Amino acid sequence: MALIFFEKLSNNYIELLNDEEDFNIVINVGESPDIKYNIKTLNLNNISIQQFEIIIKYIYGGIVLLEKHDASFIFELMLIAYELLFDELGKQLQTHLIVKGAHWLRLHFIRIYQKSSQDNKLQDLQNWCNDIVVKYPNKIFDSEEFFTLQENALVSLISRDDLQM
Repeated sequence: MALIFFEKLSNNYIELLNDEEDFNIVINVGESPDIKYNIKTLNLNNISIQQFEIIIKYIYGGIVLLEKHDASFIFELMLIAYELLFDELGKQLQTHLIVKGAHWLRLHFIRIYQKSSQDNKLQDLQNWCNDIVVKYPNKIFDSEEFFTLQENALVSLISRDDLQM
């Protein structure tokens, strides 16, 4: 599946072109030696080279190819997209995971539930998780990781009228 983006991305390029300030940026990806230049440096050591290549293709072409990547990779890519403020990409990856990666999401439910409750941008995933917990509350309440859940995740869950206990 290919996700294609142009509208918001093109608008961002126009804003950059109209910006009178010029910044040169070196982006270090993965593990590489720290080389100092007289320019701004952006270190993205938490992003793999493979993930960064996808982000660059998104920036330059608005296309993200997902066929060769598993749900775990796409989940991490989604978190990176939000971290880099590519909300449109993050939202599409979130939707893709819910539609195409539901099995993986269920297998890693507690982790997904925790992450989604930590960031309001992951509202679709949080709603998906809450819908699962409403039907199968033991997914959370019987889990060994129940006590690691953040307060806002539990409040969100308990405040639902349709929780089947």
